[in-house]
Amino acid sequence: MIASHYAEPLTRHLVAAANLRAAPSDDAVVVAALGEGDALRMLDNSRGWAWGYGPDGRVGYVPSAAVAA
Repeated sequence: MIASHYAEPLTRHLVAAANLRAAPSDDAVVVAALGEGDALRMLDNSRGWAWGYGPDGRVGYVPSAAVAA
């Protein structure tokens, strides 16, 4: 179990444009549209989804494949 509210986010940049979604699902509500190169302050990356804060502070999920290692 990860205690994400205690974790320090890791700044990663998107290698492809992606929608920041409210849940880890292609059907989830889009919170924001992120562009290639945008920063994601990532708190978790598992099961194909990266979870974190977008450039404007909104929280959501993007596909792991869109995030640089």
